[in-house]
Amino acid sequence: MSKTTIALLFGGKSTEHEISIISARSISGAIDRERYRVVPIYISHEGAWFSGDSAAEILSLDLASIMRSSPVGNTETFLREMIRNSAEKPFDFNFRAAGIDVVFIALHGSYGEDGRVQGLLDTMGIPYTGCGVSASAIAMDKALTKLCAADAGVATAPSITLDAAGYLADPEPVHELVGSTFDYPLFVKPASLGSSVGISKVHQPAELPEALKVACSYDRKILVEAAVSGKEIEVAVLGNDQPLASVPGEVEPGSDFYDFQDKYIHNTAKTFIPARLPDELLDSVRRSAITVYKALGCKGMSRVDFFVNEENGSIILNEINTIPGFTDISMYPKLFEASGIPFTALVEKLLHYAQEKPESAGK
Repeated sequence: MSKTTIALLFGGKSTEHEISIISARSISGAIDRERYRVVPIYISHEGAWFSGDSAAEILSLDLASIMRSSPVGNTETFLREMIRNSAEKPFDFNFRAAGIDVVFIALHGSYGEDGRVQGLLDTMGIPYTGCGVSASAIAMDKALTKLCAADAGVATAPSITLDAAGYLADPEPVHELVGSTFDYPLFVKPASLGSSVGISKVHQPAELPEALKVACSYDRKILVEAAVSGKEIEVAVLGNDQPLASVPGEVEPGSDFYDFQDKYIHNTAKTFIPARLPDELLDSVRRSAITVYKALGCKGMSRVDFFVNEENGSIILNEINTIPGFTDISMYPKLFEASGIPFTALVEKLLHYAQEKPESAGK
């Protein structure tokens, strides 16, 4: 029996570059080599594509351990040096000529999770894991996600959207608007980044300018959002036309909120699977996750995150991730493991759904 050839795409021009490598390493280890041939394709920080020894060497790194033992920023320098010292040159990859049957996208964040790579693959007629162009682009933009969720009847936290250039040119009116609209604490977020990159929790007005400047350094669109009380609940969703929602999980942050350091460096957050909620609320959260998934037109996979207030029963959408993490601490595979789908079977199902995808899924 001939093997299906998978291109495993990882790295990328994103602040989540290193997380992508860690996810890809886990995915690669779960792919059945009796059925599939894997072609690792590494995209550098600069956007150069590599598919030879350099890609295989980077994929084999235990980058999670390196990140935890190195100062912030050292891993990026380390990866750049690996590419610089290799004899391999970047290339313009021809998926069809290389016999690629399906692409497993393990890219996180900009230029990978936002519809750009998906559009490239659609143009070439190559099937791929996860959502199509429109769902990826909408889910990447927190402001647009809120609009779609509200239209589907799912509540979101009160927020305002700001233009970064406008704020930097004239900050005082924005400070006044925020002060008259929100109580403290509040959150300031880049609209289109994941892994909590660039997010600040602001406890008092004096902290607002710096939080806005940080967010503006990452994105042209900024979200100022009311802080919502409740448990942080995550639901993994899998499938195309008839998606399956996992058992909900709960994240108890080890710091003020579940930020990048808490997720990937210090690993101080506690997780509970299933979430510590009454059965009726667990069922409601799962239904809400499916509602959001369908409202955005998602396919393949997503992780949908909520704030759930056990006292009043409110379910507030936080965000949706169309390419959730696949690291050893990531909730997406853990949630399906608890739902009866082990990691290797999950990867197999994602490859199946990628090739099952109808033509309209990429639109």
